[in-house]
Amino acid sequence: MALVAALLTLPPPAFAADAPSPAPAWSWPTAGAREVVEPFRAPAHDYGPGHRGIDIRAGQGATVTAPEDGVVAFRGVVVDRPLLTIDHGEGYVSTFEPLASDLAPGAVVRAGDEIGTVAVGGHAPAGTLHVGVRLNDVYINPMLLFGGVPRAVLLPCCASPPR
Repeated sequence: MALVAALLTLPPPAFAADAPSPAPAWSWPTAGAREVVEPFRAPAHDYGPGHRGIDIRAGQGATVTAPEDGVVAFRGVVVDRPLLTIDHGEGYVSTFEPLASDLAPGAVVRAGDEIGTVAVGGHAPAGTLHVGVRLNDVYINPMLLFGGVPRAVLLPCCASPPR
């Protein structure tokens, strides 16, 4: 009983104060209305089918801006699509495709800086830009950073039994 009393007088565990901070708020990478043509679909496992990003409406030649500060990590053509990858620090990495850009790896970008223009190629439908985001090497829904994922609301599942 003395042990229980001693435990009840201890301060709350430290991990409660060390909870991760909320995801950063990123700016939308294209001008105009926010239209997601193809949403994020997480795969069941690392090699499973899914859609590891979002495809947003953006016409060919549309200007694309950095959604957050970072450093260009890669620019080049992968398979048949030009793409650009930005390391934003703290484990966040974004990729844009198809994107024509003159930026070189190592270039520092600030949120809102032009990073390129929508090109052609890749799996995304013409007139769209694929935006992928990884956090600590795991793909996450980019809309979590753009503020477009509504909170889940739990509803009762069953009718109350008669009394």
